Amino acid sequence: MLHLVAAAVLLSAPPNAQLVEVRKIWDRGAHNAFTDLVRFRDAWFCVFREGKAHVSPDGAIRVLTSNDGKAWESAALVTSKIMDLRDPKLVVTPKKELMIVAAGALHDKSKHSHQSLVWLSKDGKDWGEPTSVGDPDFWLWRVTWHGDAALGIAYPTTKAEKAIRVYRSDDGRKWERVSENAFDRDSPNETGIVVDLDGTATALLRRDNGIATAQLGTSKPPYKDWTWRDLGVRVGGPALIRIPVVGLIAVVRLYDKPVRSSVCAVDESAGTLTELLTLPSGGDTSYAGLVWHDGLLWVSYYASHEGKTSVYLAKVKLTR
Repeated sequence: MLHLVAAAVLLSAPPNAQLVEVRKIWDRGAHNAFTDLVRFRDAWFCVFREGKAHVSPDGAIRVLTSNDGKAWESAALVTSKIMDLRDPKLVVTPKKELMIVAAGALHDKSKHSHQSLVWLSKDGKDWGEPTSVGDPDFWLWRVTWHGDAALGIAYPTTKAEKAIRVYRSDDGRKWERVSENAFDRDSPNETGIVVDLDGTATALLRRDNGIATAQLGTSKPPYKDWTWRDLGVRVGGPALIRIPVVGLIAVVRLYDKPVRSSVCAVDESAGTLTELLTLPSGGDTSYAGLVWHDGLLWVSYYASHEGKTSVYLAKVKLTR
């Protein structure tokens, strides 16, 4: 009985986080930002936006690859003549393909301002033409696969719409809307999401107006109805991962001074987000990619604390 009580206390306390290593892996663009990270066919792939500035019409998608996480090389540069390509995310599909999900900020805004896009590749080098997905002016910011289906949450890019929408897909190309209004208070936008083995989805939602505190949402298939809890802290660029024994971990931008990228624990029972480790970061920073590999959390992110916005890779040890 005492062992059970001790285990319960241990699991209720936040885990310990230790920075094992951090290295800069790319700074060749004028502005290098908005990353994601996956492990695919025993290699690492990191994706991010390159452009002249944080917002600029020339935004392109750079894909890096590495065998060991130390030496990185460019695998592809995806460009568009009609869009600023923004916030690319990487995910591996059930068909063992790499999928990039991103949004295009249209140069011609006479009809729409944004269009969500998907690219598929068998090797991470050849990407071909994108497929337009979802509804125009709804930014499908991040998706995750559960079994043979993909789930994603999109936020509106126009003032006329207030609510985030939930989408699902069987192939990554055709997406159906499963929830018209999953949340609609104080400008909800970027969302990190994980889906557990039983199909339960958990989402960490950024807000930017009004109270502007993050929301933690849960839903079960078919993901039409969501329950939300206020975490009481403002976050940006939320990335979410559930790690065995460790629990639910988020890497986010925290806005209380100084602005920084941090590894945080999310307590779903208490409805809290606790900072565990500040990554070397500052200024223009955040937008992490997360992979649990060989007992370490591998984190891609960008920051400007060394003067120029650059892409970094950190390894974090998490223990209880």
